[in-house]
Amino acid sequence: MKQRIIHSLLSGIALLLTTSCNDWLEVMPQNDQTSDAYWQNQEEVDAMVTSGYLYLREMVVDYLIPYGELRSGQLYSIKTNKLQNFQVKPTDESLCDWGPFYQIINVANTVLSNAHKAMTNDRTYKVEEMNAHFCEAYFLRALSYFYLVRNWREVPLITVPFEDDSYSYHVPKTSEDSIIAQIKADVRAALATGAAKEYYETTWETKGRATRWALYALMADVCLWSEDYATAITFCDYLMNPNSSHAPVLLSTPNHATWFSMFNPGNSNESIFELQWDYQENQTNNLPILFDNTATNRLYQLSPQLLLDFNSEYGYTVENMLEAVRTMFGGYYTADPNAWEVATSGYIWKYCGSRTLSDKRTQTYYDPNFILYRMADVYLMKAEALILRSNNPDDWQEAADLINVIRQRSNLEPIDDVSDKNEQEMLALVLYERRMELVGEGKSWYDVLRFGRRANNRYKSVFLDDLVTTYNKQAGESWLLSVLSNDNALFLPISESELEANKLLEQNPYYY
Repeated sequence: MKQRIIHSLLSGIALLLTTSCNDWLEVMPQNDQTSDAYWQNQEEVDAMVTSGYLYLREMVVDYLIPYGELRSGQLYSIKTNKLQNFQVKPTDESLCDWGPFYQIINVANTVLSNAHKAMTNDRTYKVEEMNAHFCEAYFLRALSYFYLVRNWREVPLITVPFEDDSYSYHVPKTSEDSIIAQIKADVRAALATGAAKEYYETTWETKGRATRWALYALMADVCLWSEDYATAITFCDYLMNPNSSHAPVLLSTPNHATWFSMFNPGNSNESIFELQWDYQENQTNNLPILFDNTATNRLYQLSPQLLLDFNSEYGYTVENMLEAVRTMFGGYYTADPNAWEVATSGYIWKYCGSRTLSDKRTQTYYDPNFILYRMADVYLMKAEALILRSNNPDDWQEAADLINVIRQRSNLEPIDDVSDKNEQEMLALVLYERRMELVGEGKSWYDVLRFGRRANNRYKSVFLDDLVTTYNKQAGESWLLSVLSNDNALFLPISESELEANKLLEQNPYYY
């Protein structure tokens, strides 16, 4: 990991001397300047920050989607994949390589340690601008560690940059609790500067760079993971009840065009943070191909059970003569939409669909963004936290009301009175809604893992074991249950190459 970071990043810092969309989104580190020769002006700090987003964008296909989706089985790869089969070994380097996350962390550490040098060399670079860059660096570091802790649980905690070979790479793992504490500290440090931006000059920057709103969303997510429900609610409320006209807003109009605008053209009012592409700047990706049922290189489709779930929702709108919103040609589609009731295969439409209902994107427009946070996610996070904060009937009814906002904008039947439901049943409502609303957005495995682990595995059999075996049909049920019975198997192994390079690392016990 150390050599990759030093040679691919710090020996190759980008000279992004303008803030155009093309440069900011496309140019990768290329020159051979050393760290000491860098940090001459504000533009070089911005260039370093930018590289963090670029590295994150490069991870969508190989990391963010498979890590966040495949183990839940709700979305599966049609090609053999050890991740969805829970058969990853330390020798499967491509499946358990945490290097790319540390690449982003090193970018953040480098900015936090060196940006002040640019302020010394460039009198036009003010402390307010430096603090704004710090906010982005804190966000990128916190987000990267959050991915790491959800996939490996315990990892080395590194908060200083690797700038040359004099830095020791032998760093032991840090506990999950300590890493979560560091993530929260980073978010709070960013907010404490008062420099976290509410918006940038352009929409794509406002949605594609870390803002105050992105920091709030990340903090709410982390607090749910750590079972700090009161704080999760507080940060959700910062987003839902803002004192700013620049805050993201849930798209509540119950029609398809409004809902699908989140995915095409993207950067909607509901968006909080999404990774950016733009065909006009020759920036495209292969997400449409991966989810296209007719593409030779297609990779993903819905599990049989998730197809049934979507068909059930679509059937409700058909029966009641309502417009389909997040169902057919919204969240999913079938090869023959007229024969959806007998379809045996379903696919994600979010990345394939054009701005015309039922038409796919053409190759020119293969530039869908990848959303990490949006307001529907926040509404459902708050609902989850309200249920778990207490047994207060008012909290539970508020949670149901939040779920209903998401359902009713998709013309789906609202949840009735919840006074007779217990905690497990309430949580099931939230988890179902997250499954249907956020499918394909890299959330489902983390959701079932969070629900299953909380309160010392109180609901593990229901929300982890049962759901994974119901949706994941890429491995036998007995095998899945045997794996899921071991808490250590819920996390990835440390790659063999990392263990060889860092003698202080200890392998995840399941993979001894």
